[in-house]
Amino acid sequence: MCEENQTQVTQIRLLGFRGLHKYKPLLFIVFLLTYIFILVGNLLIILLVTTIDHLKTPMFYFLKNLSTADVLLTTTIVPVMLDTILVQGGILPLWGCMMQLYVFSLFGFVQCFLIAVMSYDRYLAICHPLRYSSLMGPDLCLQLVVGSWFLDCVLSSSELFVIIHFHFCGLDSIDHFFCDFGPLMELATSDIFVVILLDFVISVFIMFFPFAFIIITYFCTCSSHLTTVCIYYGTIMTVYIGQSGDNTSDVNKYRSLLYIMVTPLMNPIIYSLRNNEMKKAMQKLMRSGLSKWMEKMKHHPKVS
Repeated sequence: MCEENQTQVTQIRLLGFRGLHKYKPLLFIVFLLTYIFILVGNLLIILLVTTIDHLKTPMFYFLKNLSTADVLLTTTIVPVMLDTILVQGGILPLWGCMMQLYVFSLFGFVQCFLIAVMSYDRYLAICHPLRYSSLMGPDLCLQLVVGSWFLDCVLSSSELFVIIHFHFCGLDSIDHFFCDFGPLMELATSDIFVVILLDFVISVFIMFFPFAFIIITYFCTCSSHLTTVCIYYGTIMTVYIGQSGDNTSDVNKYRSLLYIMVTPLMNPIIYSLRNNEMKKAMQKLMRSGLSKWMEKMKHHPKVS
């Protein structure tokens, strides 16, 4: 409970990018355009994999789930961030702040498992090509994806269950553009030792083990994909398992942009848009759309 001289926190103020107010129009335009590119690129992947038959393979099935996570992750954070930039600070109810943290964890950390699954798929395809079809069947693909989402949901929910029982009294401002774990815990007036320990264990389980597996498999198979993997894991590890310091909060704010906006922007380029099969699928989709449009125009001639 809060002390007599403290007020129960019911809403959280996001301070956003303090000190950069004079660059507000530029920041808003850059982040908005990046968000649009992320949506277009990843939604295009989802559409192509869903509608084009020759893309219904394990690799693109996993990629479709990764793109879905990218879209949901950025949509959870970026609209609030844009609003925060416009009004020079944003306000969320406390429960909304907790839900944003939960959804961010859910869609952000599931990518660790999905990228690990994709690396395993590429390892089987390249190192065991003759047995690939029998090893990576539809049932296993479904189990790997469902298992990734389920495990991530259990881990993220366990942390949220602890956080919702905390008391927040007095201070209600977060020097960030979204409700991240560290800044929110700084406002808690309850003993946070348990959740800090739990967060560390979960972070190690979600990040280090899949990262080690990915490095081993991709080093032998798809070394070009290590670029986006290292950016994603490198920044997320420094933010959530890095050492504390006087300017850690401010530095982590800008590091967060890498895995919230840069990685979802790079994933469509590195994983698919440079892929010949994906290019052929886009050409087929455009030809199909053009043919339907021309057919429609034939049946609806202009009236003179």
